[in-house]
Amino acid sequence: MISRVWHGWTTPANAAAYEHLLQTQVLPGIAAKDLPGYHGAHLLRRVIGNEVEFLTILWFDSLDGVRALAGDDYETAYVPPQARAVLARGCVPGRPQRPPRESSLRAACAWSFGAQPKASFAASGPRL
Repeated sequence: MISRVWHGWTTPANAAAYEHLLQTQVLPGIAAKDLPGYHGAHLLRRVIGNEVEFLTILWFDSLDGVRALAGDDYETAYVPPQARAVLARGCVPGRPQRPPRESSLRAACAWSFGAQPKASFAASGPRL
């Protein structure tokens, strides 16, 4: 199993809009592509100081599935314009990406699932 992971940060004021965009457009749009070897996604969010961090994990059988979604340059993030409008930072051209300020162990314990995931993309993800 291969995971494709994306981190993005918003202000608290933009967090609900970004989560809504992910849950209603971005992740269902990926699921609608019916990519071979795609097994769904998980969306997590956490508050860190004056930011809200989002983590999306997409699950695939192999790198071929990732390439089917992202193309040959599969390590480059695709960030739709409407997402760029509400992101404070992340893998967005022209915006800084800083490493997490907490240890990875503490950070892993702080994650929580956001709103109830939609069955079209989250329920099909692998059980962890």
